[in-house]
Amino acid sequence: MANKKSNKIYIEQRDEGDFAVRRAGAKRASAVEDTQEKAIERAREIDPNAKLMSSECDTRRRVIRTSGVKPKRDRVTVTSV
Repeated sequence: MANKKSNKIYIEQRDEGDFAVRRAGAKRASAVEDTQEKAIERAREIDPNAKLMSSECDTRRRVIRTSGVKPKRDRVTVTSV
């Protein structure tokens, strides 16, 4: 049976305070950046069509623009632990 590659990339804050960029199911990070903004940019470089998932320490709202044409409204992702 063939493995289907997930279209999700996770951006996770690590204990050190930096942010890891990791594909779903990966054991190791694809990249580590100092800020969440840089991690999001790097995730888009890795796969511009991937769905970006952000896990944060507390409940926050983060606006993530979809790639390509500017949408009529921004997608708001609410994350919580």
